[in-house]
Amino acid sequence: MADCIFCKIINGDIPSKKIYEDDKVLAFHDISPEAPVHFLVIPKEHIVSANEINEENSKIIAHIFIIINKIVRELNVADAGYRIINNCGTDGGQTVGHMHFHILAGRNLKWPPG
Repeated sequence: MADCIFCKIINGDIPSKKIYEDDKVLAFHDISPEAPVHFLVIPKEHIVSANEINEENSKIIAHIFIIINKIVRELNVADAGYRIINNCGTDGGQTVGHMHFHILAGRNLKWPPG
């Protein structure tokens, strides 16, 4: 989508500090980190939110979780623990209309979150 900030990052129109990229996903550091480790993983296919997951695009979600597992191990935070967040819709805190997963680690993450 032409006006989607994440699509612009995927296309290289907006720079990002990439951690991982393949033909299906992009992972990059958050520009406003909420923890010592804070990165996002986004599908390259424009999926607005978790409400749009269906039989045709559901395999990307499994792939995203495999990539998260790979990255947290490379960043040496897997054993200590991390949080995966997906906000869906306005009340869920979603501010960008492109499905994405926040991964936070590197400190004790309290519950409940905000």
